[in-house]
Amino acid sequence: MRLFALLLLAGVLTACARTLQPTPTQPSASPVPSALKQWSAPPPMQIDINKRYQAVLVTTEGDIVIDLFPKEAPKTVNNFVFLARQGFYDGVKFHRIIKGFMVQTGDPTGTGMGGPGYTFEDEPVRRDYTPGIVAMANAGPNTNGSQFFIMHGSAPLPKAYTIFGQVAQGMEVVDRIANTPVTAGPGGELSRPTRDVRILRVEIRESP
Repeated sequence: MRLFALLLLAGVLTACARTLQPTPTQPSASPVPSALKQWSAPPPMQIDINKRYQAVLVTTEGDIVIDLFPKEAPKTVNNFVFLARQGFYDGVKFHRIIKGFMVQTGDPTGTGMGGPGYTFEDEPVRRDYTPGIVAMANAGPNTNGSQFFIMHGSAPLPKAYTIFGQVAQGMEVVDRIANTPVTAGPGGELSRPTRDVRILRVEIRESP
């Protein structure tokens, strides 16, 4: 039963990242405010995969330090670093929280339907989805954008969500976020936070 439930959650994880053509069982995307940053194509490669990158998520619940994996997922890390340096994630909510599974963020509209205006390809997944793993949410193959999730528990998910980092410090902050009270969203899933939990900013650390 637990495996079946987790596989159902995996399906919803994909559905909640959709930005195009929502099905009747999903909420339609709210119009993206004009003030939100949008681009027509993914960023060109700007990182050096031989360097070390960390992301510090400064949140309303505390700081989460993430070791990024530029050699394992260069396109995804490049995208995340680009968006972070553009301030794209500043003020963005954790819009979906399922204790014991994962916490999801990265949508500036807060609906689970938003993104940066473009999509990019998946990259091979070489790790399992264990606590602290950071991976992209998507709407199916090769539809990555800006939404990502941090695993709170372990789950035998299909390796369809590109893994690009691991929490190095601050799992207690992930615990606090996961413990946020939730209510049912438009689709009936008990995952909508009853209070705002936000990323205040993302700081990128780069070292040799």
